[in-house]
Amino acid sequence: MGIVCLGIIGGAGVFDGGGVRQEVLRIARAEVGVKERTGNNDGPRVEEYLAYTGLKKGNPYCASFVSWCFHKAGYDQPRTAWSPSMFPASRMVKEPKPADVFGVYFPEFKRIAHAGIVAEIKGDWLVGYEGNSNNDGSRNGDGVYQRLRHKRTVSRYADWIILKQ
Repeated sequence: MGIVCLGIIGGAGVFDGGGVRQEVLRIARAEVGVKERTGNNDGPRVEEYLAYTGLKKGNPYCASFVSWCFHKAGYDQPRTAWSPSMFPASRMVKEPKPADVFGVYFPEFKRIAHAGIVAEIKGDWLVGYEGNSNNDGSRNGDGVYQRLRHKRTVSRYADWIILKQ
């Protein structure tokens, strides 16, 4: 009976990270609609994201938003405000899953310059939760948005869910 229960529990996501993935997504989804106070990377919640990564208001916060969501789900990592550092080789994945982190490459900066959380995959598209974005998908927007992006516009994916046993 115990083995059967473990099999059922494992299938429910306890051992595969599914439950944690859903918690990260629940937290990120609840932040959709947060807006900057003056349009200058400020406001109570934006400043909370930034403070978690050691920055003050006025700084870009896409990576801080991602880090804050993982923190609220019980993870210490990632914890960075620098979007390129969210994609170390040890965390990279080719096929994204819900709650993976995605990075968008900007040629003008010659680096990943925006990050978000994958909510779901719909064929060649991904639905994501993004801080410091807007309806046009800017990397310097005015709040937290749920956005639809074509997968070819995404440069990298990283899996930060560490299985706890």
